[in-house]
Amino acid sequence: MSLVASVDIAAAAARLAGRVVRTPLLFSERLSEALGLVVLLKAENLQYTGSFKARGAQNALLARSERGQLPAGVATFSAGNHAAAAAFAGRRLGLPVVVCMPPGAVEVKVAAVERYGGEVVLTDDLVGTCQALAAERGYTLLHPFDDLDVIAGAGTVGAELAADAGTVDLVLVPVGGGGLISGVAAAVKQASPATRVIGIEPATANAVTHGRRHGALVPLPTPPRSLADGLTAPYVGRHNLDHIDKYVDAVIEVPEHAIERAWWELLDASKLLVEPSAAVGLAALREHAIEVDPGARVALVMSGGNVAPTTLGRLGP
Repeated sequence: MSLVASVDIAAAAARLAGRVVRTPLLFSERLSEALGLVVLLKAENLQYTGSFKARGAQNALLARSERGQLPAGVATFSAGNHAAAAAFAGRRLGLPVVVCMPPGAVEVKVAAVERYGGEVVLTDDLVGTCQALAAERGYTLLHPFDDLDVIAGAGTVGAELAADAGTVDLVLVPVGGGGLISGVAAAVKQASPATRVIGIEPATANAVTHGRRHGALVPLPTPPRSLADGLTAPYVGRHNLDHIDKYVDAVIEVPEHAIERAWWELLDASKLLVEPSAAVGLAALREHAIEVDPGARVALVMSGGNVAPTTLGRLGP
């Protein structure tokens, strides 16, 4: 079993210095009063490319470059946020990037990949098509979550949070394929073992829960669908499941109606443009899915802010 250590996350932070935004950890007075907690928001929606994914993609390519393994090009697959981050990282390093995305990918996320110079291939077979393109073109396949360098890059979110928050009782992390929570949990638990780290995934896209029952890399029986489209990974990675088993206290599912309500509340309370994936932690609190002592310090990782205007248009209290 290979796990990311604090030294790996520190190395990623050094590599990424000046290449990513040190996003703020914001106190939310409104949510704190509403929930009877001290609520802190890690605003990764303010990151380059609009999500935490810019950390992992850049760290992975920079680390490969340090090892003399910089590829001729990059092939990857993603519902959107990693896709844009890979294209962004590739442009910075002068590498061509091709991204396999599902036919129903959010239009603004497809446009972001193209804006950063990436090539988009729409396909229902994300992994198979990506593997074929990588072999055909001689590119390296950069996995969006099941990669130790990607995990270490995501871990810089947790390292910043731990440094800025002081004592924190609970960290809630959105979960798709497990890259973000793998890195955040490794960083937080190594800095503060007593802090609980809980992952939150949509009930309709529960790759981690499914993987814990059937094993890593086992695809969900039906294609995952959720308002939180950034969390619709087809399976949980092997490295990710190892990190989750080691560092994560629990993974909780939340229903779609709770995600939609929490998304509106988070938008209104924070006055920040976040995507539905960023609201699953608040959804879990609102559903009373987690036992939390009154007055506890709780950090919510707001994973991204890439949302289609048409989706925003149908929201309301």
